[in-house]
Amino acid sequence: MTTGQGGSLNGFVPFPADNAWNKDISSAPVDPNSSAIINFIGGTVRVHPDFGSGLYNGSIMGIPYLVVGEQQGPVPIDFNAYGDESDPGPMPIPVSAEVEGDPNPGSGDRHVLVVDNNNCWLYELYGADPQTSAWDAGSAAVWDLTADGQRPYTWTSADAAGLPIFPGLVRYDEAAAGAIKHALRFTLQSSRAAFIPPASHWAANSTNSLAAPMGMRLRLKAGFDVSSFSATNQAILNALKKYGMIMADNGSSMYISGAPDDRWDNDDLHNLGNVTASNFEVVQMSPVYTASNLPSGAAPAIASFTASAQLVAPGTPVTLTWNVNGASYFVISPDVGAVRGMSVVVTPAQSTSYTLYAANAFGRTTASVNITVH
Repeated sequence: MTTGQGGSLNGFVPFPADNAWNKDISSAPVDPNSSAIINFIGGTVRVHPDFGSGLYNGSIMGIPYLVVGEQQGPVPIDFNAYGDESDPGPMPIPVSAEVEGDPNPGSGDRHVLVVDNNNCWLYELYGADPQTSAWDAGSAAVWDLTADGQRPYTWTSADAAGLPIFPGLVRYDEAAAGAIKHALRFTLQSSRAAFIPPASHWAANSTNSLAAPMGMRLRLKAGFDVSSFSATNQAILNALKKYGMIMADNGSSMYISGAPDDRWDNDDLHNLGNVTASNFEVVQMSPVYTASNLPSGAAPAIASFTASAQLVAPGTPVTLTWNVNGASYFVISPDVGAVRGMSVVVTPAQSTSYTLYAANAFGRTTASVNITVH
């Protein structure tokens, strides 16, 4: 991937081929309630590309992302809202990273997305506010781009659905190349207290049974004629036929998320408004989880978390080792961040208590070890 703001992924597709974001659903069954759900959304509601070039009302259009390399060090994250459902820092997110809505982000969602090109991790913040050498954030989530990870059930992420944001963005590099090989992220005005995997969280604002559960997928009907659209818009529309779009948050209905880029042709993107909700169908929803049928299982079991030495001189390398069953991913705080494997080397400059966070779909388990520096 090309490092920098809005860097090209050069053909890389986040997550494995079997991941829900990358699944070909062109022949998946239609949900029995599809017509009723589309009518509830409003069949005449137009598709709106929620991204583009330049500024709108003084803010960039879309959700920006930054690709960083090995030169970017870890930065602390301080939480002010959903810290108990967030992955702890540090994260390689420079305080200079673009915030959604910059240069005037105001009171919006203020997302910050960073892809670590060196280690293939994705980091996402919600409600982000840069400080001198750290971030204040409402929530944060880390995603292993090489694995099929999932947030613990009922946990949010930087998105209301508990989903990653970045893999669902329309990016200029892929649209211009003529093929988008993943599902897109979109919003609807109304949602109910339910979700469909890989979503893990709901943010209900409706009790209507036809309101969407988080994670609901719409598919552009196969017979919709895209030939009159530009090559760029055809790439978007063909992706909606093959991969669909996944409901990820409450917002304006039929708004498709994308990354800002000065190369977008806003007038051309506006032509996507000729597509309406009636041109879509709901992909069969199963399973649909509500408060009455949430899956149950065991959180990770930490058998041990140890240090090769617990009394050291400043800067002495110390190996942290852990033995854990049932974990999908690990984070070690402070100083380390997201890690793979079962060990990591730290060099504490002062006495430090390191905490291992092991998570899976059923929860998170922690263990700590103290290293005294003398």
